This record gives sequence, C-alpha cells and structure tokens, in this order.
Amino acid sequence: MKAQDIIADGQDFTVIGGRTVRKGSVGAFLANARVLEDARASAEDRHTAQQDLHALVPTLDALGLFDVFELRSPALRDEVEQARHRAALNPAPAAASPNA
Repeated sequence: MKAQDIIADGQDFTVIGGRTVRKGSVGAFLANARVLEDARASAEDRHTAQQDLHALVPTLDALGLFDVFELRSPALRDEVEQARHRAALNPAPAAASPNA
C-alpha cells in the first residue's frame, strides 16, 4: 500500500474510524514527541507540544499506529495514556473536516 492509497494525491484528509486523519498527522506527532523529549525545550514549547500531541492521539488510535508501534519512552507512553484518559472523559469524535 502506498501513501496515496490512504489519502489520495490532491486530498488533505480522510476519515478513518470516524476520525479525521489529516495528511501529516504522524509527522506532527513525531515532531511534538521530539519537543517533549528535548530537555532544552522551553516550558511554553513543551506545553504547546503536549496539547498538540494529546489532540493527535485519538486520530492515531483510529489509524492503529499504537497497535503496531510501541513507544520506547516511558514519558511519551504516559502522555498517550493521559490523552486517552482525557478523550474517554470527553468522547466527542472529531468532525469530518480538514480542520479537525
């Protein structure tokens, strides 16, 4: 399977499992993870990265990313679990729009 089989060329998103999956979701997760793992990152950058990472977890769960890959970092595993806990408390799925 190729990337364009998931999100066709010219499209920016698709819906999988009721979640909007934007092109770049996995890359954004990785970028945020790098900030959270960077001891030199400012508190503001870490806070923003944490919020953005938490927002991505339901989408990445819908993709099945964490069913295939295990996070090596205990801190990142904790962040993912916190995000899942928050999502369980507020289970409204993301709207099927490119802004979700």
